[in-house]
Amino acid sequence: MSPKEKETLKLPKEKDVEQKESNSKKNIELPEDELSEEDAALKGELEMLVERLQEDKIELYQPSIDSLKKFIKESTSSMTAVPKPLKFLRSHYDALISVYDKWEDKTLKAELADVLSMIGMTYNESDNKDGVETYKRESLKWRLLGNLKSLNEWGHEYLRHLSLEIGEQYQEDLEFSKEKDEKLFSLALEIVPEFLKHNAETEAVDLLLELESIDKLPQFVDKDTFERVCLYLVSCVPLLAPPDDLSFLNTAFSIYLLQNQLTNALSLAIRLDDEELIRNVFEATDDEIVQQQLGFILGRQNSCFKIDNEKVQQCISNVKISEYFKYLTKELNLLTPKVPEDIYRSHLESSPTSIMNSSMESAHQNLASAFVNSFVNAGYGSEKVVQEDQWIYKTKGTGMLSTTASLGLINLWDNTEGLQKLDEYLYNEQSEIKAGALLGMALSSTSVHDEVESALLILQDYLSGTEKNVSIITSVITGLGISFAGSEDETVLNLLLPLISDTDISLEVSSLAALALGHVFVGTCNGDISSTILQTLLERESSELTSKWIRFMSLGLGLLYMSKYDQADDVLETIEAIEHPIVKTLKVIVTVCSYAGTGNVLQIQALLQMCTVKPHQDEAEEDEEKDGEKGKESENDKDKEDIDNTTTPENESYQAYAVLGLALIAMGEEIGQEMSLRHFGHLMHYGNSMIRRAVPLAMGLVSSSNPQMKVFDTLSRYSHDQDLDVAINSIFSMGLVGAGTNNARLAQLLRQLASYYSKDRDSLFIVRIAQGLVSLGKGTMTISPFNTDRAILSKVSLASILTVAVTLLDPKSFILDNNSALLYYLAPSIKPRMLVTVDEELNPIKVNVRVGQAVDVVGQAGRPKTITGWVTHSTPVLLGHGERAELETDEYLSLATALEGIVILRKNPDFVEED
Repeated sequence: MSPKEKETLKLPKEKDVEQKESNSKKNIELPEDELSEEDAALKGELEMLVERLQEDKIELYQPSIDSLKKFIKESTSSMTAVPKPLKFLRSHYDALISVYDKWEDKTLKAELADVLSMIGMTYNESDNKDGVETYKRESLKWRLLGNLKSLNEWGHEYLRHLSLEIGEQYQEDLEFSKEKDEKLFSLALEIVPEFLKHNAETEAVDLLLELESIDKLPQFVDKDTFERVCLYLVSCVPLLAPPDDLSFLNTAFSIYLLQNQLTNALSLAIRLDDEELIRNVFEATDDEIVQQQLGFILGRQNSCFKIDNEKVQQCISNVKISEYFKYLTKELNLLTPKVPEDIYRSHLESSPTSIMNSSMESAHQNLASAFVNSFVNAGYGSEKVVQEDQWIYKTKGTGMLSTTASLGLINLWDNTEGLQKLDEYLYNEQSEIKAGALLGMALSSTSVHDEVESALLILQDYLSGTEKNVSIITSVITGLGISFAGSEDETVLNLLLPLISDTDISLEVSSLAALALGHVFVGTCNGDISSTILQTLLERESSELTSKWIRFMSLGLGLLYMSKYDQADDVLETIEAIEHPIVKTLKVIVTVCSYAGTGNVLQIQALLQMCTVKPHQDEAEEDEEKDGEKGKESENDKDKEDIDNTTTPENESYQAYAVLGLALIAMGEEIGQEMSLRHFGHLMHYGNSMIRRAVPLAMGLVSSSNPQMKVFDTLSRYSHDQDLDVAINSIFSMGLVGAGTNNARLAQLLRQLASYYSKDRDSLFIVRIAQGLVSLGKGTMTISPFNTDRAILSKVSLASILTVAVTLLDPKSFILDNNSALLYYLAPSIKPRMLVTVDEELNPIKVNVRVGQAVDVVGQAGRPKTITGWVTHSTPVLLGHGERAELETDEYLSLATALEGIVILRKNPDFVEED
């Protein structure tokens, strides 16, 4: 086909694009005969002014420069075209430079440099002559020689171009280890306020980021710009590498504090995990009502923060949470207790054998029903199964322990009622029932702390006394870990620390004590606990380190460093001293916990690489299958001998923790979450059995209480896997994904699974647990670790879900064996997904709110709506995953920025009711 034919075949769109490109190349130099009369006159006038500057008449210099500036400033053009004065002056650029070099008057030179800086915009490095860098960052070069204070005259596009060149120059200076150019910084600090004045907050922040001076930003921000600036700063955090991420958070915190936006400042102080900053927020106001609102936000995090004001401390200690939750359930008409059959709906299960089996009682299924009953009625304080039907005696052994403890979950957050109901079981002769009562008492006081701490007084008597029964001791330890999660309670530390270091007691007790302290001191890097755990691992026999219980000791150590990657190096070095294959697993656990919620891409890559390493067992099997050359066979035999000498199966479990780590790290950032789900699909196809067991749990972790169709449909496929452990974990993860949402599609899938596994005792047990989780609190609760408009990641909640996930890496050894009570570690992560509005006396009031899907408005122009597809409700209301609420009218002012949890409203003095 000839070139002419090809040209005629081109689409109109392609022709247009080519035409535009060719025009833009010609844009800078147009032939004389193509100029209009007006353009020709302009060109002639500009050439005359340049000639005047080249003459010797000094008195003409200033008027000529002023005229040039006027022409440049008053020129108008489209966004894509170069302004005509710059186009015509471009050919005289070198002539003007020689004029600049010739002049001696500094004032005039500075004026001419301003003009040269503007013309320099039309040049870039591709215009260099013969490969010699003649033109490089021309605008910046001349601007530094000109007037730094007159920037606002030259327009927004010029400032953007200048800031780009400043960033490039700074990076080049760093590369060649030059000292910081003070003039460059002064120029940047002149540009920033200009950007902020013209709604270009993103450019202002990006420029200071390039110059590593983001801490200079607060001085330029005012009441009109702070909101958009801080929104952009905080949104950038997941995409930044340390230490820039922390400096951005600190800068946004400073701005919020300066603008008296205390609830926003508090949420950033919580993210930074700095008690000093939290105290600064409280000290920034004397208003007790505002401090109470701050207390409610802290209470949501299970914070251990202490303040002298008793009313505020009660808000932090969640003393009223049960009262508000019961108000919500009453308003939503959910007070009638549900029974497990209301959840199972066995009559809808397709298989006739499943209906037959559901009517046949077994201790195992009765235990499942006790769990379902406790999950569904959690926090309501009333139920129809355990106490009324004497259900405890329909289970056996440790099942009696879990069934008794379920009464604690039913009275969640109501420790007074919980202690009274469970007190009668403390005098039972059977140790399992007594142990269950103690665990139940701890469950009922989860996240709620008062001055008395009644649960602690009762539990410590059984631990410090002469009690020798292992089930009672382990229940008390687990109860303390659940009840005091995140509280940093010194009494609990003194009770449990000796149990970790005592090598005479069983490894089970030691490991559970380490795990409990990990929860109580989560993310504190407590030196006493970490050194005690490491010392114990060094002192224990090598054979003991292969026990199934050792994972909890390792996890306890990891939880201490939750989201504290900057402080984990020392402990990782100490771990190297342990001469045992468990070292690899320990390092992975500590590393993934320390980077939890950061979205750190380098760590995710390292974990993925870890997952691609083939376990030695698989390699050995592949070697046996190969019947190739003898030389290769002998080489493989030698490798195999080396492997047997250096590793044990325990060494391979690190890959499972690496998979869970992918979920932990990726959950801090939305794109990372999406990507992780794709990675899990690949790992499921190509991973070994240990990795495949962990993948469903990781999917549950990353999407907890967020029932996305693509996630639970994938889990539904995995729930029919040939490996029963993979199937069991997939089923449980379906429960995690739908926890507290009452998702109808998930409920239907689980009913189908109940029919499918009707003859498999263990799988059916897990199906029932998952069904109970989906109906958690009759659909009023969540286990998502994110709160306050998904801005804060609660370490306590994350530690709880992670603990249950680690337990299920080997389901038949724990949950499906005699340790089903470990499921109650989910309790600290359970929170009501409610919005309750209260007045200044903290009494509930009804107001209209709009509830809709949250919209990301970062960097958008104007004042865009932050929610879409909203529906108006009267409070109290339930908020789903990704939903946001806002007040319908201005009658009340909210003391919290994010309408979530318990929000104090104050009457608006300026409100005028419309006719």
